[in-house]
Amino acid sequence: QVQLLESGGGLVQAGGSLRLSCAASGVIFGVDIMRWYRQAPGKERELVARLTGRGMTLYADSVKGRFTISRDDVEKMVYLQMNSLKPEDTAVYYCNLGPRNGMYYWGKGTLVTVSS
Repeated sequence: QVQLLESGGGLVQAGGSLRLSCAASGVIFGVDIMRWYRQAPGKERELVARLTGRGMTLYADSVKGRFTISRDDVEKMVYLQMNSLKPEDTAVYYCNLGPRNGMYYWGKGTLVTVSS
């Protein structure tokens, strides 16, 4: 059974940095598409960054140049390095894997709060 566990969220001042981590278990890593989503209060969940098994990345316009997604296939980890954080980056951040056998898997999320 695939399980994803996020960590690294917290409170940071605007302009600061955080690195989120996502640990995957129950899966042979390496070929899956990994994503980070976020959901701010009162808003829909949105895609922040995507990373394929071949290393191709995609970022939301709002985070380009500030966020970097990466993976460690040996440790089965996915990271989101977030720099120059803004109050509008405040959200719960979710790790996502898939499709795998037609299914998408989600972690429970980690809260990032950016104070002005």
